[in-house]
Amino acid sequence: MRTVYLGTSDFAAAILEHLAASEHRPQLVVTRPDRPAGRGRKLSSPPVADTARELGLELDQPASVNSDEARARIAAAEPEVVIVCAFGALIKEPLLSEHEILNVHPSLLPRWRGAAPIERAIMAGDRRTGVTIMRLTEGLDSGPIALAETALMAADDTYAMLARRLQDTGRDLLLRTLDERPAFRDQPERGVTYAEKIGPEDRTLDPEAPAEVNERVVRALHPHIGARVALQDGSHLGVLRAVLAPDADADGAAKGLHSADGRLLFGGLELVEVQPPGGRPMDAAAYLRGRGRP
Repeated sequence: MRTVYLGTSDFAAAILEHLAASEHRPQLVVTRPDRPAGRGRKLSSPPVADTARELGLELDQPASVNSDEARARIAAAEPEVVIVCAFGALIKEPLLSEHEILNVHPSLLPRWRGAAPIERAIMAGDRRTGVTIMRLTEGLDSGPIALAETALMAADDTYAMLARRLQDTGRDLLLRTLDERPAFRDQPERGVTYAEKIGPEDRTLDPEAPAEVNERVVRALHPHIGARVALQDGSHLGVLRAVLAPDADADGAAKGLHSADGRLLFGGLELVEVQPPGGRPMDAAAYLRGRGRP
């Protein structure tokens, strides 16, 4: 089947690799433009662009996928199906109506429609999630469903761990959809939730929140975004790994960042691996030796 693939993230790049190895190898890959990244603000390609180049696939990086030029290039590839996965930009009319567009979405729709379904599922303490293949429509991830498959979530899942499993599920579901062309069914109206994009406030651990909530935030944002703790000088201490320490704050007095018994604590959370402002990741014991007290 002739396909065109739209994606941007690492998750989308993993799905692209499997699609390119199948009989549905894309005629064209469309992703976002290169952007400055990192502390040096060096121009960097999206993961899907790098993967497309490695696989020898035709690549387009338009400023807007909805522009006349981008739509013309997609049409020139003569796709029977356009596939979208974690593209990161809104696809509008008339592009929506010009092709059948399938979306690989890493949640069990209608739960966690939107930009950050994996992160929000971990943050919420969900016990299960999954992948849904649905037809893209004008509403936000509200189109009819072709196939969906459940994946159980482990108590220690990080974003990276869960995303790897969902990539495998998404690959299999997408190829099944393209091969079998199952009938679509409407999404249920009950159970809709929205996975808003992760903002600075979502990254910053809350001293008033239960330790369990903060621990889930750390796992949900590792390693691609990263949780953090606000420091008194206005900077932030990155938190890469943390574990619950219910014995650390029995009286509930010390809610913020503090040290006790050689451990770096944030309320009832023990910070295991951290990253000082402008520094490299290190274990918390090394951070305490270098800083004395937080």
